[in-house]
Amino acid sequence: MGALASGAAITGWGVALPEQRLTNADLERLIDTNDAWIVERTGISERRIAGPDESTATLASTAGAAAIKRAGLTPSDIDLLIVATVTPEQPVPHTGAFVGERLGLSCGSFDINAACSGFVYELVVGAAMLRSGMRHVLVIGAETLSRITDPEDRGTAILFGDGAGAAVLSASDNDSLLAWDLGCDGSAADILAVPAGGSRLPASAATVEARGHYLKMQGQEVFRRAVRAVVESARVTLERAGTDASAVDWFVPHQANIRIIESAAARLAIPPERCLVNIARFGNTSSASIPIALFEAVDDGRVKPGDRVLLSGFGAGMTWASALIEWRGE
Repeated sequence: MGALASGAAITGWGVALPEQRLTNADLERLIDTNDAWIVERTGISERRIAGPDESTATLASTAGAAAIKRAGLTPSDIDLLIVATVTPEQPVPHTGAFVGERLGLSCGSFDINAACSGFVYELVVGAAMLRSGMRHVLVIGAETLSRITDPEDRGTAILFGDGAGAAVLSASDNDSLLAWDLGCDGSAADILAVPAGGSRLPASAATVEARGHYLKMQGQEVFRRAVRAVVESARVTLERAGTDASAVDWFVPHQANIRIIESAAARLAIPPERCLVNIARFGNTSSASIPIALFEAVDDGRVKPGDRVLLSGFGAGMTWASALIEWRGE
């Protein structure tokens, strides 16, 4: 713990992606689909898939170690670890326990399951913890969605990939988090869900036979709600920051579907050249998608110190989250 700071800054970051690729051509050999159909409807050409020795915790640990190193810190400097994921290492204990052990952390840790909004949720929570006196919080969005995707369902099998993105948030009097908005509409919980395996519907021979442990999605309803959620949440965030879309240098939406991204950006009056989009190469990586897209653009020089970046996600729950940050490059 240290003296109270007024804000938070991202001081380190890292990304982890499996080497294995699942291309649209690969999917053509597995299910009734084709490359043109997938690209037209989703914008995805390939996605990364975790190998037999990879898991949510291994990907999270690789990204987290890179973030700590980039921040010029050691594991003993980290005061708190938060892992955002919908694909935990196992039901008990939380994934942060495995990640913390691999990284050599001795601090507290917990998981957040806010689906594809998860990284923005943990940014907001992490910043709040820094304002309470902590010095460094490690936040990680990590997923192995290939483990819960039904290979026989062409509506979902084409969408999801695996990966992780991590950030070290450090206490700073020069606050990078300018404004944020979080929300959830539980009435839409069933439109994107893994129905079996919890206390309501425990695992059984019947749930396995019904393929209830795979992700189920009502695609059209998700699309309709997603565009509205992103636009409304982003507008609330900009209003709270006392600005509008014209002041946004980069828009980093959750990488779910190119049509959702384009529709939301158009309604926000953010031109395509100011949108960070990498869905073609990685697909939908849920909690990991926003940090992967952001840090890829930071590393290749597109995002520069002083840029204002609007992050906006939506996901199962149905959750939504937006944050306006000023990239410090610290």
